Amino acid sequence: MNKFYKTVPLKFFWIFILLFAACEKPAEQAKITIAISKEKKAGNSENYHNWLLRYNRNVDYKILYGLPVDSAVKVAATCDGLLLTGGNDVFPGYYGKIDDTARCGTFDRYRDSLEFALIDQAIKNRQPLFGICRGEQIINIAMGGTLYIDIPTDFSTLVVHRQEDWQHCRHSVWIEPGTLMSVITQVSTDTVTSNHHQGIEQLGEGLLVSARSADSLPEAVEWAGTSAKGFLMAVQWHPERMTMNSPLSKQPAVKFLNEAEKYHKVLNPE
Repeated sequence: MNKFYKTVPLKFFWIFILLFAACEKPAEQAKITIAISKEKKAGNSENYHNWLLRYNRNVDYKILYGLPVDSAVKVAATCDGLLLTGGNDVFPGYYGKIDDTARCGTFDRYRDSLEFALIDQAIKNRQPLFGICRGEQIINIAMGGTLYIDIPTDFSTLVVHRQEDWQHCRHSVWIEPGTLMSVITQVSTDTVTSNHHQGIEQLGEGLLVSARSADSLPEAVEWAGTSAKGFLMAVQWHPERMTMNSPLSKQPAVKFLNEAEKYHKVLNPE
């Protein structure tokens, strides 16, 4: 009996400690969800979602390609950010160059319609928006801008913007001082992985060029004024193919994810 009474308080002591520790444990951080317009094949280490997961393991994602456009827009509206990825040329009829279709690559008219609708939704809701390669180009078109149909024939340049060995197509870019890109990366120039035959010709309304290649072609854009428009950033290069610590891969991703976290808190107030 004496032994029993001596051990009971000890048991209660440890129960109290465990309960206290459980109460003090911080709540798990809610996952942020990124809508991705189109993803590469599953298992590819260069997947766009893997690029985001490098910098925040607390990210979920939803692939929108293949859904009816109206359904995709509804799904995207529930997410915390929108990522527009690389791919086919945008149909040139959207920017007044329908007669030049023969000089383009292949088209995906469904994807064009899908991404224009997603961009419209994101801008209206001030949802964080990031574009890569084609993503930058279609954002520019959505804002009333145009593209060079084919850089090698339409724009005199010594910069190699596209080559057959696309995994090793690299060139330098220069960051425009005073831009958000300059603030977050803290670099004035760096080398990027980039492979494309089209690029921004006439800049879309409300956009600001934040980086250029040596031949002056725009390589990144952002809002000219961000006070009431939400977050928008788009790059012509492929950050998902670059090293993890590259400032032009890491810092744009971190900024986009931070903005998505802020947006999540707006959608899900405590």
